[in-house]
Amino acid sequence: MRPYSGLIDRLKAVGLRPTRQRLALSRLLFEEDGSADRHRHVTAEQLHGEALDGGIRVSLATIYNTLNQFTRAGLLREVVVEPGRSYYDTNVDDHHHFYFEGSGRLLDIPGESVHLDRLPEAPEGSSVRRVDVIIRLSDEG
Repeated sequence: MRPYSGLIDRLKAVGLRPTRQRLALSRLLFEEDGSADRHRHVTAEQLHGEALDGGIRVSLATIYNTLNQFTRAGLLREVVVEPGRSYYDTNVDDHHHFYFEGSGRLLDIPGESVHLDRLPEAPEGSSVRRVDVIIRLSDEG
């Protein structure tokens, strides 16, 4: 079996060419600790730091471009917690988040744990695709 064959197949399955940089970033995002099932919430800056620490020479602009490509392809989900602050989530299943405002940490909430009685009517010509709930918490103990 080729090294990174699972990551190569994953990228190809969503129509992305498995370039050296995409593979290196995929490894950091999806398999760094050997567990392909772990879920992470990272900012572009965090991923850039991890890449540099791992000897991967990549610009912050390339990190942003790759994260956006992965998001459009359905490999990641962008979670905007405030204007100008986004996290990229490797868990693309239906779920919501706790956001700890002091530390900036995100924690997953299973989708079935949040119940909404009613949503407003979508404007004419559109439909609701997804509902994202972010519950903001203070870090005070």
